[in-house]
Amino acid sequence: MLKDMLWLIRKTILTSLKDYKNLLLVIALPIVGILLSTLIYKGSGDTSVTLGIVNHDFEQKVTQDTIDFVAQLEHTEASFIRESEADDLVVSGELDAVLIFPEGFAKGVIQGTPEPVRIESIKGAQVTGYVKSYLNAYVQNISSMGVIAGGDAAAFNELYSGYRSSTFQLSTTMVADQSANHDMTNRTIGYLVVFMLFSAVNLSALTIRDRENRTYYRLLSSPITARSYVFSNAIVNIVLMMIQIAATLFVMTRFFHIEPGIPLWQMFLILSLFALVAVSLSQVIVAFSDSTMMANGIQTMVIMPTSLLAGCVFPLSVMPEAIQRIADFLPQYWLLDTFGKLQQGSGLNDVILNVAILLAFALALSLIATYKFGRNRDTRSYV
Repeated sequence: MLKDMLWLIRKTILTSLKDYKNLLLVIALPIVGILLSTLIYKGSGDTSVTLGIVNHDFEQKVTQDTIDFVAQLEHTEASFIRESEADDLVVSGELDAVLIFPEGFAKGVIQGTPEPVRIESIKGAQVTGYVKSYLNAYVQNISSMGVIAGGDAAAFNELYSGYRSSTFQLSTTMVADQSANHDMTNRTIGYLVVFMLFSAVNLSALTIRDRENRTYYRLLSSPITARSYVFSNAIVNIVLMMIQIAATLFVMTRFFHIEPGIPLWQMFLILSLFALVAVSLSQVIVAFSDSTMMANGIQTMVIMPTSLLAGCVFPLSVMPEAIQRIADFLPQYWLLDTFGKLQQGSGLNDVILNVAILLAFALALSLIATYKFGRNRDTRSYV
């Protein structure tokens, strides 16, 4: 029995390696997925905002201090320009936005009713929101002194001088932004999941091809049993996917230098668990397929839509909330959710439910495949 199993495993490995499509799915395509993720999220970390400053409120300390505050913001580069050249610089892309301080800005601050600072940009809230949030808070803070002073310039200057010379210090520490690395990791894993599912079905479909070319029936005329045949195919399937997982993680961390935020051994174990789900799903597809063409059609209809809905190809957050709820019923979602929780600092104890759900998917799909094989009316079927 064991000897027959080892022979079947060896035969399945040799057969699968002869087909270049299997090697493409196992090794090459996951690397392409890593490259695609890197290109999509390249430069999505810290970026600088280039600002042009137009000052119509000349020789006013309050206005100049406000300009200095904006210029000293993190990830901001500011320069003085003329209003006549503002539109051309913004349209050409040399500047992300232009801030125009109107005449009488300082006077309005002293009176507690500052004139609004105009912001011109064609890049929308993605750029202006960052500057506005800091600028509005600063102007509101100093204009409140004008309200307290009741519009009295002398009283305002006294309050303002005390504010500027305050000994209160705030210490800050820069924390590295890992969001881009995490996004690249999640997208890479998403692509890997899709390729794992396709490669699992492609390898399981060898059983259909063997039946079509009568190899399967010749094997069953020997002491080899149908159960041994199917089980050996599943073992090879899992082993090849574990190689696929290891190769992807190695290339991702060593060549592309992506920091996943999770220990690699944890990623490998969780992805290996999902490999069980992928193999079980592939067996279900094969069990319901009468031909290779039918198996290819079913896998396309099942794998791609569910992977899209689960957030493998693009973030789940971009989809409507009603569509997002569908993801709760898909194993791909629970895999990605597991990685998301671990990246946020959760321990393995916090993802036990996710692991249990993945195991439940694997068990349920295996039972469905076993039942369907057993109900096959062909006396020469797999099980």
